[in-house]
Amino acid sequence: MTLLYFILILGVIVFIHELGHFIFAKKSGIYVYEFSIGMGPRILKWNRKNDETDYCLRLFPIGGFVQMAGEEIDDDKSIPKDKKFSVKTFGQKFMTVIAGIMMNFILAIVLLFIVGLINGAPQNKTTIGVVDPDYPAYTAGLEVGDEILKVNGRNANTNDKLTLQLQVFQGEPITFEVNRDGQIKDITVTPIEETENGEVVYKYGIQIQDDVEHGVLPALEYAFTKTFSLIHQMLFIVFYLITGQLDLGSLSGPVGIYSVVDSAAASGFLSLLYLTAYISINVGFINFLPIPAFDGGRILFLIIEKIKGKPVDPKLENTIHTVGFFLLIALMILITYNDVIRLIK
Repeated sequence: MTLLYFILILGVIVFIHELGHFIFAKKSGIYVYEFSIGMGPRILKWNRKNDETDYCLRLFPIGGFVQMAGEEIDDDKSIPKDKKFSVKTFGQKFMTVIAGIMMNFILAIVLLFIVGLINGAPQNKTTIGVVDPDYPAYTAGLEVGDEILKVNGRNANTNDKLTLQLQVFQGEPITFEVNRDGQIKDITVTPIEETENGEVVYKYGIQIQDDVEHGVLPALEYAFTKTFSLIHQMLFIVFYLITGQLDLGSLSGPVGIYSVVDSAAASGFLSLLYLTAYISINVGFINFLPIPAFDGGRILFLIIEKIKGKPVDPKLENTIHTVGFFLLIALMILITYNDVIRLIK
């Protein structure tokens, strides 16, 4: 069942992403050769009447693509010039490229709204709900009701920010800036080291309140604020990776995602919905980064084209995207290796 959930989750996310590209390509009058879900050998293909596009399912359920005329260097003489991606206006090309990212964020908002509507909308706050007397936080003086504002001087006023900062400063003494009944206090806590399931973890001995609100409006607010909160968190993750404050071991690839899907499945359907939303935001965010071979890299070249007033040399752009693709494959292999090592341990 975990394998089925894994395939379904990635399949839905990839389908929605590629559907965004496809819809805007068609609206812009771009000739689309193929709409494909999955990578590798083709296992299923069908066509609609009076539609030039092949709709395909491929063997490996990771990734997908929309193949458009005029996107590559090779010039297909059989396609009318006005139906090629390369001759469309900046706005048409920009919307066609960015549409996949937009669809990923929209999918996440819809799924989080459903979760908030059924389960209640969590309040992304940092009010301490439990202080365990057997752990350092109690000895240091943290109390139930304290609202955490900062961690070692860094903003941590939402649960997402707090979680990230605790990961960055993992194992280190932490100075919590808290609001206690209107008074600001600094309390330093040194974690204790424990081993769980063969892994070393650092515990401070606090739990954050998990208050929820019910209703359509709280669920709607939660869907939007949680999406933007996670995007904000991911921006900081990229910054911390670049500056060396987080290492590549904190990232997960397909193997790591499979493991998380297994845990989410054990927690129930709503956990799977939340995980799908979270991964969809990740996919949208990563694609937005100005990295060659991703949508963000293509958007960057479109902006350069707009500034210059003429297209970037197609051969140069293709070479950069190709090099970027192989570098990303190398990175994915490294991340997958780390995932496998963690799984073995």
